[in-house]
Amino acid sequence: MDKRSFLKNLTVMGLSVSPSISAMEKLLQDVSHLPADEVAKDDDFWAKIRGGYKLKPDYINLENGYYCFLPQETLEHYINHVREVNYQGSYYMRTVQWDNKKAMAAKLADLAGCDKEEMVITRNTTESLDIVISGMHWQEGDEAVMAEQDYFSMRTQFKLVAKRYGVINKVVSVPNHPKSDQEIVDLYASAITDKTKLLMVCHMINITGHILPIRKICDMAHERGVLVMVDGAHAFAHINFSMKDLDCDYYGTSLHKWLSVPLGAGFLYVKKGKVDQVWPLLAGGDKEPNDIATLNHIGTHPVYTDLAIGNAIDYYLKIGRDKKEERLRYLQRYWSDQVRGKGNIVINTPEDPRLSCGIANVGIKGMKPKDLADTLMKKYKIYTVAIDEANVHGCRITPNIYTTTQELDVFVKALKEMGNA
Repeated sequence: MDKRSFLKNLTVMGLSVSPSISAMEKLLQDVSHLPADEVAKDDDFWAKIRGGYKLKPDYINLENGYYCFLPQETLEHYINHVREVNYQGSYYMRTVQWDNKKAMAAKLADLAGCDKEEMVITRNTTESLDIVISGMHWQEGDEAVMAEQDYFSMRTQFKLVAKRYGVINKVVSVPNHPKSDQEIVDLYASAITDKTKLLMVCHMINITGHILPIRKICDMAHERGVLVMVDGAHAFAHINFSMKDLDCDYYGTSLHKWLSVPLGAGFLYVKKGKVDQVWPLLAGGDKEPNDIATLNHIGTHPVYTDLAIGNAIDYYLKIGRDKKEERLRYLQRYWSDQVRGKGNIVINTPEDPRLSCGIANVGIKGMKPKDLADTLMKKYKIYTVAIDEANVHGCRITPNIYTTTQELDVFVKALKEMGNA
């Protein structure tokens, strides 16, 4: 084996090989025989997981939705990757960086349930989806469908292509409390015409945590010859799903959210055969037809972040996909069930447990969301984010697996005091 191959194999293999079973792995072995929903309620177990995080004591952090910071295990791996890339310098950049990035993309593809040829690493959801929005072969009069609850960066990009190409944007509004999945499917279907080219939909609406029926929407749209692009910023590594189950055409996410990768990593999934329907954002040279790499040229970037993706995946899988999902859902229901329908408290997230997981949104009648967020921080030392748009007026609440029920008790007490419940 030559030195180049040795370094590549050492770098990739080192992401997942551990010399011994850690204390965390022993802890996980002790609950491996238990169903995920039972482990979700075990506060002692999750308190030990919390010990792997370095947390600020100044406030209770219920705003993990923007950035789920790293557990110390992943952070130390990341720091070592920075040191190693810096140590090798140009040698690393000119020899193995692309092979290692492909290896990390393949590991992501395996986690997402798709082929490695359908996955590339980007920097975030905005980059992933804006590549598709700006790169579609638009003609004047083409139509795009989206919701006012979609993330502003993508809605802004659609406004840009409307100005540039004469695209017509048709915007629906997703109800906070739908009567059924069919109501949501029919809502999007009502906006489709024979001129519709692309439909954008959130897998999990970022401001409410509402999980939408993606497969049903995709089936409906495909029957009408419409491509579907899914914003999965808050769904990936939050809820358990497979890309093949969704059957969408394009999917983008940010890995610094629920997978807890360092800032600067996301992915773009493109179903086989759909690459050539998108112009690259930046020209990267001649590639084979429908090679997803044509959409992934960004120049020099922080390659050590790519390497940390593998460590974050390893940590996530050690915890267990189902265990994490059930813990996040348990935490959300722990606080929301105690205040839903009480006093002046308004929950802007569906009550059906199938339609949400760790994220929910809460407001107080007669209180502006900004004032609610400010009061929670200043009076109760609870950090959240105010949402005041698209029929959603409240604070988004996003605990993480390290969040304790004792912390949520403080939050519930605060809501009841402010909401006269």
